[in-house]
Amino acid sequence: MKKPELLAPAGNMDALKAAILGGCDAIYLGGYMFGARNFANNFDYDELKEAVNYAHEYGVKIYVTTNTLIYENEVERFIKYIKYLNDINVDAVIMQDIGMMDLVRKRFKDLDVHASTQMHIHNLEGTKFVESRGCTRAVLARETDYETIKHIKENTNIELEIFVHGALCISYSGQCLMSSLIGNRSGNRGTCAGSCRLKYDVLDNNLKKVNTDEYNLSTKDLNSLDNLEKLIQTGADSFKIEGRMKSPAYVYLVTKLYRQAIDSYFEYGKIKYSEEDLLDLKKTFNRLFTKGFLFKEKNNEIINPFRPNHIGINLGKVIEYKNDFVTIKLDDDLSINDGIRILGNNDYGFIVTSMFKNKKRIDRASKGDIISIPCKERIKVNSKCLKTTDNAVIKKVNNEINTLKRKVKITGTLDIIEGDVITLHISDGLHNITKKGNIIVEYAKNMPTDVNRIKEQIMKTGNSIYEFEYININMDNNLFVPIKEINEIRRAALEELKLKRLAFSPRKESIYEIDIPINFEHTTNRSIYIKNIKQYNMIKNFNFESIYMEEDLFNKIEDSRKILKIPRVLNKHKEYDQKILVGELGSVHKYKNIDTDFSLNIVNSYSVALLHSLGVNKITLSYELEEYQIEEIITAYKNRYNKLPNLEVIIYGKEEVMISKFNILDYYNIKNTGFIRDKFKNLYRVISSDNLMYIYNFKPRKIINYKNLYKIGVNSVRYNFVDEENVNIF
Repeated sequence: MKKPELLAPAGNMDALKAAILGGCDAIYLGGYMFGARNFANNFDYDELKEAVNYAHEYGVKIYVTTNTLIYENEVERFIKYIKYLNDINVDAVIMQDIGMMDLVRKRFKDLDVHASTQMHIHNLEGTKFVESRGCTRAVLARETDYETIKHIKENTNIELEIFVHGALCISYSGQCLMSSLIGNRSGNRGTCAGSCRLKYDVLDNNLKKVNTDEYNLSTKDLNSLDNLEKLIQTGADSFKIEGRMKSPAYVYLVTKLYRQAIDSYFEYGKIKYSEEDLLDLKKTFNRLFTKGFLFKEKNNEIINPFRPNHIGINLGKVIEYKNDFVTIKLDDDLSINDGIRILGNNDYGFIVTSMFKNKKRIDRASKGDIISIPCKERIKVNSKCLKTTDNAVIKKVNNEINTLKRKVKITGTLDIIEGDVITLHISDGLHNITKKGNIIVEYAKNMPTDVNRIKEQIMKTGNSIYEFEYININMDNNLFVPIKEINEIRRAALEELKLKRLAFSPRKESIYEIDIPINFEHTTNRSIYIKNIKQYNMIKNFNFESIYMEEDLFNKIEDSRKILKIPRVLNKHKEYDQKILVGELGSVHKYKNIDTDFSLNIVNSYSVALLHSLGVNKITLSYELEEYQIEEIITAYKNRYNKLPNLEVIIYGKEEVMISKFNILDYYNIKNTGFIRDKFKNLYRVISSDNLMYIYNFKPRKIINYKNLYKIGVNSVRYNFVDEENVNIF
C-alpha cells in the first residue's frame, strides 16, 4: 500500500517552514489573488518563487490555491498569474471555476490542475468528470464518507485528496451563499464572513424558540488521528490539513502529529502519536473535535453550539469573586503570561499578569491550587474557566521551530586512490552527483591521514539541509589527504545536488480551442420551479416554457412543460429518459439531455462554453452576478465563439443559501421545516429533505426590470418558489 502524501497549509513563509519542519510532503498556499482564503497573509510574487525553491530543495511539493470563481473581466489577469505560477515550477494549481479549469488545462498542459473541494465533488461521477477534463487530482468534499472514498478510488485513476484535520464548513463547499447574499462577502470569492459561526435562534414551524445554545451552525474541528488507519486503507493519495490562517506553531504541531501517525502505521502496523503534542495542539487552537462526516458522525457530534472560537482546555471553576479579585480552583497548571477565558453571558478573556496563592504573589500554580487573580470584570461564582494560551507551550514550540532542522538524507562513496584525484559520489535517491577533486593523491611523506578523520570531515554538512545516512570510503593505505580538499569536494557536490533538485524544464504554452456545436436562437422565455401541488395549481395557466419540479411532484402531474429537477447532492445516479435539471458535476458527466442549475456557479463565458460543448442545453447563471457582468459574459461569448449562448437568470425567489449534511431540525427534533433567526430578527426558512438541510434567504430576490436581461441576450428568466402561496409577483 502506498503511503499517502501529507499536505500541510501555509499562510506565510514562517508557516511554510514550520510545515516542512513538521514533516509534510506537500504544502498548499495562496497568492494575493484568486485564493479562497483572502484573509490569510498569503504570498506575493517574489515570496511564491522563494517558497517553491525552498520547498523543492527539501523535496516538498507546492500547490497554489486559485480556487475562486473568476469573473469575465478578470480572466486576462488570471491567466497572467497562472503563467507566472507555471514559469516558477509550482507543482499544481487548485481550482474551483470549471471554465478556468478548461482554459488552464488547454493553455498549460504540463501544469497539473487539482479540482478544489469548492467544485462540490462528492460522488464517483463527479470525480470522473474532472478526470475526463484532464485534472490530475480531485479534492473530495469533506462530507464524503470513507466507504465512498474507497469506492471512488477503486473505480477511477485520478488522485484523491481528503481533508483529515481542521475547520469544517457546515455547508457543502462551493454551495454556501450565506455570506455572499447576506453580507456581500462571498465564500466563492475568498472573502467568507463566517456566517455559520454567528449566533442564531432556532424556531419550529410555529415560530416557537427551541434552543438554549446559540452557535447552532458552528462546527467542531475535524480530527482523524484515531481513524487514520481506515482512511489509509481507502487508498486516498493525499491527506490534507486545514489551516492557512493558523499560526506557524499550530501548523508545526498538527503536521508533526500526522507525520507521526502515518509513519507509525507503515512502520509498526498501527497508529501512534504523541499525546503531549496533541495536548499542546489543543492549547494552541481547537473548537473541540469531531470525526466529521468521514465516519458518519451524528448531528450532535458535528457542531459545538456553545462557542465558535478557540476554547483551549479546561482550567477550572470560579469559586469566589470579591474586592476585584476572581478566585479559581485549578484543574490545570497556570503561569504568568498565560491567557484565560471565563465563560458567561459575555465571555471575559485576558492575559494573566499577576496571581496570588494564600495572599502571596506567585509566578506559577499547579493543578488543584486555589489562586486569586485581579479582575475588574464582575464574575459569577461557578463560571467555567478555560486556558486559551499556554505561554510555556508557545515557548517550547517556537524553540523547536527555531532550533530543530529537517534534513534530506543522502548516501555517498568517497574514492581516495594513490595517483588519482579524490572522487565523491553522492545520491539523494533520485539525483546522482559525481565530483572530482583538483589534487593528485600521493603517499604520505610523514604521517598518513587517518580514514576516520576523513570520514568525520566528509560527513560535516554544517548548516546545509543535507545529512549523510552513510558513506563508504575506498582508500589506499599510507596516503596524505589535505582536509581542505575534503571540505571543498563536499561543498561542491552538495551545491550541485541542490541545483539538480531545483532544476526543471521550461513548460510550453498551447492554444485554447473548443468545439461548440450549437448556435442558440435568442428567445424571451420564462420558467418556474415549484415545490408542491398547491403552487402548481396557482401557476399552471401562466405562460411558462418550463416548469421544474422534484421527483415526488413530477410523478403526480401531467404537463408537457414539466422538467425533473434532481438533487445537487447525489450518492448514486439513477437512469432517466427525459430532460432533467442538474446541479452538480457528476450529473453533467452522467446525463445527456440536461439544463444546469445555479449551483454550478457559472460566472464567465469559458464555463458557458465548456457546458455547451458537452451538450448542455440551457445554463442557469450564478446568483452572485450583477447585470453588467452577465452582459460581459454574453458579449465575450459572442466575440470569441461567434455564437449565441442559451442562458437563464433567476429573477425571483428565496435563494438556497446553504445545503448541509448536518440537519439542525433533527438536532432539535423539529419535523420537516422550521426557521433560524439572526440577531437582526430575520427569519431563514429551514427545510429537511433526503437527510439534508436546506436554508433559504430571509427575503426573496426580486429583479423588477428583468426585460433588460432579454435585451442583453439572456434567453430565459426563472421564478423559484419555496413557500409562496400567491401569484402577486407575476
